[in-house]
Amino acid sequence: MSKNKKKVVILLIAAVLIAVIPIFTLRDAEFGGSDDAGGKVVSEITGTEYKPWFTPVMETWIGGELPREIESLLFCVQTGIGVGVIAFFMGRFVERAKQEERSRRKEQK
Repeated sequence: MSKNKKKVVILLIAAVLIAVIPIFTLRDAEFGGSDDAGGKVVSEITGTEYKPWFTPVMETWIGGELPREIESLLFCVQTGIGVGVIAFFMGRFVERAKQEERSRRKEQK
């Protein structure tokens, strides 16, 4: 197995372990959102009820709270776009490095 393959396999195993270990070690834990946790901490510190500074734009458009399924969908779309942008630039950098290597080899001949 090549050196790069070993790295990829090790990183994939590490990613799986990072995702799976908390599920088994923290069986009774609640995995709530950061918005709720932040509001609770602000309420504890100030001693008053936390009030958001503004209403989310989409909630204003539809006149209520977004259904959880739509929130999940939007989050997944946002994640997909971000991964696409990162993968695009990583691919560009790899191809640029390959192209520079090819041009160096041609110059040496």
